[in-house]
Amino acid sequence: MLKHDVVIVGAGLAGLRACVELRKKGIDAIIVSKVYPTRSHSGAAQGGVNAAFDENDSWESHFFDTVKGSDYLGDQDAIEILTSEAPANILELQRMGVVFNRNDLGGIAQRPFGGQSFPRSCYYADAVGHMMLHGLFDNVLKYKTKILYEYFVTSLVVDNGKISGVVAYDIKTGKFEGIAAKAVLFATGGYGQVYSSNTNALINTGDGMAVSIKAGVPLMDMEFVQFHPTTLKSTGILVTEGARGEGAYLLNSLGVRFMSKYAPKAMELAPRDVVARAEQTEINEGRGVDGAILLDVRHLGKERIMERLPQIMQLSIDFEGVNPIYEPIPIRPGMHYSMGGIKTDYNGRTAIEGYYSAGESACVSVHGANRLGGNSLLDTVVFGRRAGIDITEYLKDAAFAKFDESLIKRDEEIFEKLKKSNGKERHGLLKAELQEEMRANVGVFREEKAMKKAVKKIEELKERAKNIGVDDKSKLFNTDIVEAFEFSNILLIAEVIANGAILRKESRGAHYRNDYPERDDENWLKHTLATLGDNGNIKFDFSEVSITKFKPQPRTY
Repeated sequence: MLKHDVVIVGAGLAGLRACVELRKKGIDAIIVSKVYPTRSHSGAAQGGVNAAFDENDSWESHFFDTVKGSDYLGDQDAIEILTSEAPANILELQRMGVVFNRNDLGGIAQRPFGGQSFPRSCYYADAVGHMMLHGLFDNVLKYKTKILYEYFVTSLVVDNGKISGVVAYDIKTGKFEGIAAKAVLFATGGYGQVYSSNTNALINTGDGMAVSIKAGVPLMDMEFVQFHPTTLKSTGILVTEGARGEGAYLLNSLGVRFMSKYAPKAMELAPRDVVARAEQTEINEGRGVDGAILLDVRHLGKERIMERLPQIMQLSIDFEGVNPIYEPIPIRPGMHYSMGGIKTDYNGRTAIEGYYSAGESACVSVHGANRLGGNSLLDTVVFGRRAGIDITEYLKDAAFAKFDESLIKRDEEIFEKLKKSNGKERHGLLKAELQEEMRANVGVFREEKAMKKAVKKIEELKERAKNIGVDDKSKLFNTDIVEAFEFSNILLIAEVIANGAILRKESRGAHYRNDYPERDDENWLKHTLATLGDNGNIKFDFSEVSITKFKPQPRTY
């Protein structure tokens, strides 16, 4: 069995940022990742990372914009940390070697993003996530960090409320390993594969959230799912909000900039929940173009498109057959981000001693009911860093807890049983049915009858999943069996999302119910906390929202 002081699961921005903080202090921290680190989904982030740098801007303004963007569900103490620490975090990344576009004075260039009252998104063309991921990975390598990649973590190991380590499956060899640790950090990303038409990588199957709720850690605000307004019609590939930040228009089939009807001041730069609903309304009412809306950047000119938006230009050509220099891009809303996740405090601590989470897998509650563009990358570096610092302090008095090695055998037997199964169901087909059900009935617009239909479908799929068989019976690189387990994770996460969405009888941020169209602060200004009961059913509890400076107001743009 392996033994290290700290195990970081996930090698995206939050995991790498925490790792740098630990390794530069000489702490024995390793990374365990399902893929090689530079394949982590953080690299797909395109548009920007927010921080108030301009002398006419302020972190207090960023603070208010984020609270308002969250539809007042974000915890204001956490948002104050996020926004006040933003500039120092970005400058620190720059010192580590992360490159940003420059303005005319030589400072970091910034572009407007939705829901922000000032242009404060720092960018590198339309590939800032790629740049940040490689910059942080360079630093992790500099500290000669041990990395176990192509490892799939199946369980947390806990002893009397204290973390002992994890159980992991080495995809390359088919061997299970126990990894004992004094502290564990999950930075395992989101669950985009719960939905069809999503912007997420295939690896985003909510594994960390599923493993956590099984271990008794609450998941918070899981009903809040972000649908990005601009994803390619045919594939769901992301088209950065930076396009609208550069001045792109949204047009319906009549050639009208329809956002004047939904957000007359902000127009295309309203927050994502507002723009996604506006687009879907235009499509539903017959003013779409073949089930899509048009994103028009032609007026920006060839030179600016090629300088600021080269990636989306190429993606549009390759996957949609459209050159945006000459034609508008057909786009539609697609699942993009989870506002909810593993409940943590603002140092990444969870309900289990020594167990931490950061990044999209966590819910510090800085995004509340709707995340503003450019705040997710900021979340990863601010709270990844803070988790690394807190773990350093925690280790001063921490010791290894007892590691129950029978759990390694248990997980191995579950895999072997599945591998030997000749069941008639196939995880890929079941996954497609689940994804389409969630898109259709727990999507941009929601209502009780449709969501209950989705829950019924999930129950049906849970039964059918007991009869899954895998075709690959081999030991090495058996991705068939890994994907079967990933399916069990997204099925559990879908169940939490759908039941949480039925429970919350109001409309707030990205959670819009046709049968309860108004925000209800009197009854629903609170977080939902999902756990599993002894019978495996989902239970919900509630916690208060931290409101420190800004009382809830009507949210208009």
